[in-house]
Amino acid sequence: MLLPRSRPTPAPPQKASCRLWATMGKLQSKLRHSTYKYSRPDGIIEERTQTNAFQEYSPAHVDTVSVVAALNSDLCVSGGKDKTVVAYNWKTGNVVKRFKGHEREVTKVSCVHKSDQFFSASRDRTVMMWDLHGSVQPRQHFSGHAMVVTGVAVSPDSSQLCTGSRDNSLLLWDVGTGQCVERAAVSRNLVTHLCWVPREPYVLQTSEDKTIRLWDSRGLQVAHQFPTKQHIQTYCEASEDGHMCISCSSGFGGEGCEATLWDLRQTRNRIREYKGHFQTVASCVFLPRALALMPVVATSSHDCRVKIWNRDTGACLSTLSLDGSGPLTSLAVGDTRSLLCASFSRGIHLLRVDHGPGLELREVAAF
Repeated sequence: MLLPRSRPTPAPPQKASCRLWATMGKLQSKLRHSTYKYSRPDGIIEERTQTNAFQEYSPAHVDTVSVVAALNSDLCVSGGKDKTVVAYNWKTGNVVKRFKGHEREVTKVSCVHKSDQFFSASRDRTVMMWDLHGSVQPRQHFSGHAMVVTGVAVSPDSSQLCTGSRDNSLLLWDVGTGQCVERAAVSRNLVTHLCWVPREPYVLQTSEDKTIRLWDSRGLQVAHQFPTKQHIQTYCEASEDGHMCISCSSGFGGEGCEATLWDLRQTRNRIREYKGHFQTVASCVFLPRALALMPVVATSSHDCRVKIWNRDTGACLSTLSLDGSGPLTSLAVGDTRSLLCASFSRGIHLLRVDHGPGLELREVAAF
């Protein structure tokens, strides 16, 4: 006697729905949305949204990427919670070299100008110097801070290194000998970032006490303190000509969350603010003049957005949403058309700036 063939039991609606959303999530992970503004011949400003596919390479890190910096026009250097420093060819998607030596998360990296050498700072309270073509062991070791190192900057001639920490201190080192030559401390000066001003003996510093200080490396003394801001200053960057700098502010819900342009020359006044992010602005960069017909700056934020601004008017020219990436932790200029953006959840993003009717920012790869 033949028994009737049983029909397969259909999947419960809830599970089928979950599978559908999972599939959609994978598809969406290959797409990015950007908005940009342009002026029509009739003078009307329009905003357009564009969706682009991108290439996903093998990840540079296995955990959150804290910082990324450009070593040259092909390579970047990054550090993260996996305690490693990675040299990566962002044009081919290949890891060039991994450097291991830190015992805790890497917080900052700084590259030596026109060199294959770079420095990394860490929560293990040390700074290490590496050589791309040398050993995987650090070339030099700098130990002197009592807490996590949160700032590292190399002098224009590569002979000195300035480091800052949450221990309220700045240390100045002789790169060749690895010896500390100057030490300074300011009460409540919890350092968040350091930047050496090009062609000058000055070091810019941001702090959790909401101030930006300009230090004279000749004796390591405060040369100028800019007016105190309303929120923690998270990052600073000097322009290539050394005439201006940008600082970034913490914040939430659009309160704070701005970048500020300052004059580094005689007046040292606040020039302009760039407002439009909804959470802490973690990084900012001056973009190459060859990139646009006007001076532009870029910012990245914990709100998962990268924005390009007209430096002189403060107008936002383009916004890219890196959905699913978590807080964006660091931003660096790759070449005249490319930006590198580190993120909390999805590694490093390669962004491209294109000229169309306006200035378009899009993601082309992630690694």
